[in-house]
Amino acid sequence: MTDHPQPGAFPVIPCQDLEAALPFWEQMGFVRTGGNADYLLLTGWDCEVHLRRGDPPPWHVPENNPFGIFIRTPHVDRIAELMDEFVIRPGGILGHREWGLYEVALNGPDNLLIRIGWPSSLIEQR
Repeated sequence: MTDHPQPGAFPVIPCQDLEAALPFWEQMGFVRTGGNADYLLLTGWDCEVHLRRGDPPPWHVPENNPFGIFIRTPHVDRIAELMDEFVIRPGGILGHREWGLYEVALNGPDNLLIRIGWPSSLIEQR
């Protein structure tokens, strides 16, 4: 984290197994920069993600996980490359979306939906 953090709003995502989730986020390019046994603060790609130990049922069954996160970064291509094994196929593959974003969708720990995107207008059309 920088010495002078920028203002922003960052998600706090419940996670059933913080220790098991950390390698996933590290593979995506995030590093642990704070927290404790029940809370992880991760930074990467000029963003923050906060993970906290999860709540009891019903969502602890991955198929019932109602949570998701959107990461806005111009580094969509690089993250998609790093996380290819987690890309939701066919619908989440890397591409320009009708809603104006160049994005990819990943299946994260606890079946968390992770969308990474950047405005299509700021990406060279592919």
